[in-house]
Amino acid sequence: MAIRYPNGRKYTPINNADSSVKKKIHKEPSYSNRGKTLEDEIDEANKFYLANQTAVIHKKPVPIQIVKVEYPSRSAAVIKEAYFRTPSTTDYNGVYKGHYIDFDAKETKNKTSFPLSNVHPHQINHMRAASAQGGICFLLVRFSTLSRYFVMPFDIVDQAWTAMDSGERKSIPLTVFERDGIEVKESYMPQLDYLKALTTLLPIL
Repeated sequence: MAIRYPNGRKYTPINNADSSVKKKIHKEPSYSNRGKTLEDEIDEANKFYLANQTAVIHKKPVPIQIVKVEYPSRSAAVIKEAYFRTPSTTDYNGVYKGHYIDFDAKETKNKTSFPLSNVHPHQINHMRAASAQGGICFLLVRFSTLSRYFVMPFDIVDQAWTAMDSGERKSIPLTVFERDGIEVKESYMPQLDYLKALTTLLPIL
């Protein structure tokens, strides 16, 4: 006897082979951050913080000078040419528990150290100025090959930068991140709870 759905389509039962395949697929480990960029993960965390009134942190807009715009239709405009007006400072800033937060997100594929070439002089100068005013500045670094994340306080970064200017090494070893930074462990909500790591690192918060 043929069994049919209300729309007339014939019902075909799933055989055992198909069922076993599905069970195997279901048991495969999930990688929830696969395909996400570090910026995606931070943006998700910031949305969670904002929705739960934990903090107000946003990505800074990049200042650009628009030179040429075309209008393919009345309701649409397409920017064809634009230039950066001034060098950007850091990626993110905001307020957390009454403190000004300012940080930059960086990634490296290096397994043993973080190259200081990933940081720009104007970013160092900006974080120095913000720190001098009592702001809490840091780098949020992902070692992408290792899938490890660290909050690194700016004072440690600044020490490494000054040492580099004096002719010493041009990178921060992973061992220094493990010693002086705080590793951000994957959590459920948000997945990249970097403020929790920051609170652990800076008990004044």
